Amino acid sequence: MSCTLSSLTTCLWFDGQAEEAAEFYVSVFRAAGREAGIGPMLRVGEAGPDPAGRPLVVPFTLDGQSLLGLNGGPHHRFTPAISLAVRCAGQEELDHFWHRLLEGGKPDRCGWLTDRYGLSWQVVPQPLIEMLGDADTAAAGRAMQAMMGMVKLDIAPLRQAFGAAEPAKA
Repeated sequence: MSCTLSSLTTCLWFDGQAEEAAEFYVSVFRAAGREAGIGPMLRVGEAGPDPAGRPLVVPFTLDGQSLLGLNGGPHHRFTPAISLAVRCAGQEELDHFWHRLLEGGKPDRCGWLTDRYGLSWQVVPQPLIEMLGDADTAAAGRAMQAMMGMVKLDIAPLRQAFGAAEPAKA
């Protein structure tokens, strides 16, 4: 698969780990049967700032999304203010992305995690998106409440909360 950058590409700043991170992300997406690839890297030349030949910019795509890994140094770190969201068709796909991206990272609430490189991800099932957008705002609210109590999202309890009728008031 070729890696073609779109006219709008997200650039991710790494401290020397851009190639390693791109390879990891591409392997996670490919293992899920999604298109992913790494393009030709721009390497540091004789003029520096790092040793000649070291990757400076690593272009890669994940499921059609263009990204650039930049080995920019220790000056900037990722925060959860920027995250990548992976929409998953069902629980099996959600479990795959959750467990693989979490390797060496840390979980957070509501389907969020921070990977080993410090990048935040949202691993979200398509059924939850549909529930939250449903015209039945009470059911959508119950699904939202159930989600708020989860770390890794679990579709069955979300569906159960969504379908649960509110108790009759006396």
